[in-house]
This record gives sequence, C-alpha cells and structure tokens, in this order.
Amino acid sequence: MIGVLGGIASGKSCAAKALAGPSGVVLDADRMAREVLESEAVRAWLKQRFGASVILPSGAVDRPRLAQAVFSDPSALTELESRIHPIVRAQIVARLAAERANGTPRIVLDVPLLAEHAAQTGFLAECQLIVFVEAPAQLRQARAREHRNWTQGELAAREAQQLAVEAKRALAHYVIPNTGDLAALEHAVQDVLQRAGLEGPRSRASAAAPPIDPNLPGNTVP
Repeated sequence: MIGVLGGIASGKSCAAKALAGPSGVVLDADRMAREVLESEAVRAWLKQRFGASVILPSGAVDRPRLAQAVFSDPSALTELESRIHPIVRAQIVARLAAERANGTPRIVLDVPLLAEHAAQTGFLAECQLIVFVEAPAQLRQARAREHRNWTQGELAAREAQQLAVEAKRALAHYVIPNTGDLAALEHAVQDVLQRAGLEGPRSRASAAAPPIDPNLPGNTVP
C-alpha cells in the first residue's frame, strides 16, 4: 500500500492516480467525505447545528459557507470531523479489505489527514511506501485560488489545523516535486516506483520500501 502526503493543493490527487496506474486503485478520502456530507442524516445535523444558510436551495451542502463556519471555530471543526471521519474511516477499512481480497496490485491512500490520524487509524503504518508531493507555498496558494476559488489566507488557515508540512515531509521515503506540468509529475512518479521496486526493470523485487528515518528528509526525485 502507498500513502501520499503533502501540503494542501500540492497535487496529491494527481500523484495518487499516477502511483496507482491502470491496474491499481486510489482510495480517495475527500470524495468519500463529500458523499457522507451530502447524506440525509448529516445534512439534517448541519442545518440544526449551523443553520439553514449552510444548505443550498437545491438541498446540497453549501461547502464554502460551511468551511467558513468551521475553520473559524476549532470546536465546530472538531464536531464536524467527529461526525464525518468515523464513517470515512470505516469505508476505507472496508475498501481495503475488498481490494486486498480481489488481489489489487497497488492500493494508494489519498487521505488528507493520513499523518495526523496515524495513531487512530493505523493506515500510515500499513503503507510500504510513503511519498510526499512537494510544491512551494506560493504555488499552492495560486492553485487553490484558481481551482478552488479560495480567498487569500484560506489555505494558511486550513493548514494551521494540520500537521506542519515539514513534519509530513520527514515521514516520506521519497519526495516528489510538483512544480511543473502533469507529464513532469507522472515522470517523477514512475521514477519513484522504479526505485521502490514497484515498476519497470525492478518490478519483481520486493515491494517493501526502506525503513523511515524521521531524522532525515525524504529522498528527492529530480
């Protein structure tokens, strides 16, 4: 199993897809969380807890408005996570069991809080390979503004609720820079897979990655 770490808007999801390849699978916790958020029971709780303004006329959750409410109030964020995260965690456990039973050759965890919840879930410890997708803060802010319509300071506010980017980087076996286009990212991913013995000439080698040394930075792929 492969775990993907990185700052917000670093390109983790694109890297995860490339790591999985055509025969693997990505377990996307963000997608699962969105589905849980739109469930009838959770929408009813959101309306009761935050008011009708967090629900659009269509009945869907107004996610930007909800984000404003919870990221300005740590206790509200904790409440929301206590509703969503256990359900998502159970879904990931079920999917892992199913994919392993089916013999899926490569399972990639695209879980934003993979490192933060390592003790509770045990998912990080199960990963044979951990990669960190790296992009400078200024570039990530530009991506968040362009692709997510985030306002200035929103990325920093959300990252303040997470483990420091440098701490996540120190957990990785490999660091993949993502400052170019998709082709460059995919090339770097393939290099990591080959180095780890998961693809290419070394694909018959052991899939076990080297042990993590938390005192050293990850191996950067040029």
